[in-house]
Amino acid sequence: MAEEEKGFVVKDKRTFSSETGEPRPEGPEEAKEKADKREAPARESESAAEEQAPFPEVNFATFVFSLSSSAILHLGEIPDPTTGTKKKNLPMAKQTIDILAMLEEKTKGNLTSDEGEFLKNILYDLRMRYVKEIG
Repeated sequence: MAEEEKGFVVKDKRTFSSETGEPRPEGPEEAKEKADKREAPARESESAAEEQAPFPEVNFATFVFSLSSSAILHLGEIPDPTTGTKKKNLPMAKQTIDILAMLEEKTKGNLTSDEGEFLKNILYDLRMRYVKEIG
């Protein structure tokens, strides 16, 4: 039975020559390794970006919808996306509803009729859900 010799290879990756102190010319292997290292993070970020769904356009309606989704989550009506469990946190739900009410008050007269109606309807719905939960 032939005995295999196990060992390791040492590659000198210094950018200068140990004898002269002058910069060493890059060989084809080193140039390829450096290029691969530079391209690897770019490939990883590209594949991660492809896996994620594109975000919706950020506008007033999506902002209000995001806050209302947060309130519904805190009311325990939808599962938490990270844990998959439904958990009630009524103080947080009330705070989010209050933020939407403040937003309605502060933007009065500055919204389009559609935006104003959307916010008013969302607030009505969330308030009814909250009253149902505490009653």
